Amino acid sequence: MIEVYFDGASAGNPGPSGAGIFIKGNGKAEGFSIPLASMSNHEAEFHAFILALEICLKNEFKIVSFRTDSELVNRSVEKEFVKNNQYKPLLEKALTLSQQFDLFFLKWIPSSENKNADELARKAIQRAQ
Repeated sequence: MIEVYFDGASAGNPGPSGAGIFIKGNGKAEGFSIPLASMSNHEAEFHAFILALEICLKNEFKIVSFRTDSELVNRSVEKEFVKNNQYKPLLEKALTLSQQFDLFFLKWIPSSENKNADELARKAIQRAQ
């Protein structure tokens, strides 16, 4: 099983943002630090998740466990619902992508267990500024 840790971060709310994605499995580990446009922290979290899903699909990973410290993303995916209309298109895209896996898990983890993805997201912000 592939384990994917993702995090979105913003310097300001909204502000320059970044996505951090750390993938491990099959005896390998790889990190991605992707600059994003100016957006809120919650938007950055959703974008990081979508990018992580797309990377896994591109690499043809079929059984994947995603980990996030974003309660909003975790809860929204679990319930397939988000109150804020601004996040609805992002949730819909994430749900559509997640359905393409043979086995898909999303688990909330504390920030202390998501340090690799957090560091990658912060590096992406520096590159976005």
